[in-house]
Amino acid sequence: MANKAKAFVFVDDEACKGCGLCVSVCPKNIMAINIVDRINSKGYLPAECIDQPSCIGCTFCAMMCPDVAITITTA
Repeated sequence: MANKAKAFVFVDDEACKGCGLCVSVCPKNIMAINIVDRINSKGYLPAECIDQPSCIGCTFCAMMCPDVAITITTA
């Protein structure tokens, strides 16, 4: 049986400055700074959730984000 995500992490790429604070507080280590294929219009590398099914919905990433670029929705 597949692991169903408890929450969904949405990062507004245009608002994210890639500071990495969300990465540092994620207890599941599923937030990362994308260094390969995405750069926003301001030249920043936005964060992303690299394993949505493992998200527990703690909202630490959203609370830590100084640019309010992260939204968590629960399943």
